Amino acid sequence: MNRIGKKEQTYIQEVLDGQFSSANTYQMVTRLEKTFAEKFHVKHAIAMVNGTATLHMALEAAGVKPGDEVICPPLTMSSTSIAVLQANAVPVFADVDKNTFLITAETIEKVITKKTKAIITVSLYGLAPQMEEIMEVARKNHLIVIEDNAECYGAFQDHKLVGTFGHMASYSFQSSKHLTAGEGGMVITEDDELADKLRRYSGLGYAGISGKKGRITKDDIQSPDYERHVVLGWNYRMADLCAAVALGQVERMEELVEIRCKSAAYYEEQVKDCEWLQPQLVKEGNIPSYWTYVLRLDIEKVDWHVFRKKYQEFGGDGIYAAWKLSYQEPMFQNKSFLNREKSGIYDSYDYKKIHCANAEFLQPRLLQLKTNYYELEKARQQAEVLGKTIAYFDAQIQEKRRTS
Repeated sequence: MNRIGKKEQTYIQEVLDGQFSSANTYQMVTRLEKTFAEKFHVKHAIAMVNGTATLHMALEAAGVKPGDEVICPPLTMSSTSIAVLQANAVPVFADVDKNTFLITAETIEKVITKKTKAIITVSLYGLAPQMEEIMEVARKNHLIVIEDNAECYGAFQDHKLVGTFGHMASYSFQSSKHLTAGEGGMVITEDDELADKLRRYSGLGYAGISGKKGRITKDDIQSPDYERHVVLGWNYRMADLCAAVALGQVERMEELVEIRCKSAAYYEEQVKDCEWLQPQLVKEGNIPSYWTYVLRLDIEKVDWHVFRKKYQEFGGDGIYAAWKLSYQEPMFQNKSFLNREKSGIYDSYDYKKIHCANAEFLQPRLLQLKTNYYELEKARQQAEVLGKTIAYFDAQIQEKRRTS
């Protein structure tokens, strides 16, 4: 199968045939939003330029104000916490579970304060945290929950589609994701008021748009009396060309997710008897979508870099490391927040003293294996390379045991 197929090409041509005239602008975005909302069985889907803008707008829609705290995990791409800074709020990091690699209700509760306004959960590598437990903590503390599902399309938890637990859920169409338009993002919600805010805040604060309406009319904008901007808003609107590709991808979501799950199954077979490689723990009731297939390496037995090098020598495509923990990035260590640090909001937060023990244990040990093989034979070959690599190091470990 091809990642970009005939549907996407047909929809792109439709946009080009429209010559980008104002009469045709935003029609493809509207079609995408309708299809996305139907696919996820929600009332509202609001398209934006990328999956960081979506998080920023979700925080603004949630009413997060300067100085509010937003809880998020440190073990993820830092866009999650960057969006918090964009909203002039304070990222507060909750540790993750050592086996699932995910934020938990227990770790969230430990860092809730009077300043906490929202929680951003991250469905890491295609697996969601235990959302009902987190929602219970949120209800008890009157907090908004935003699901960051950039890496998680089409996953389920307790027979419920991931993305329909929180007050809002954010998705990314960046090039590495299950569904892509090269770039883009989407927020879904059941809440009419949140949807109106998401639309308005991401659309320059226009008066005539709402959760269900993405464009102002010609009658409006051609009047000299029209008052366009009723609130501060950003220009985060998605372009029709990106929407055209994303629409085709959404319509093909099941097959694009399935291909990654099948790739993961090949890897799973190879590691099932390996004592020094632990897959991400999938708890009962969860069906992940395997953005990547992730393993925790026992680096006391096998060095991370040596493992990756041998995997490549045997024909592997390469292995990605986990991101540096967000609070360990120079931006947080030095509070390089584009002068936001001068506001005084962050004075009492010393990110050099943050210590999430499980996340720090996991970060240098995680191996991310690609699952985006659109020819399954290639995925099977990569799994065989993994098996060969495991056998190589198993032999070394056994030899050390014999001689020690």
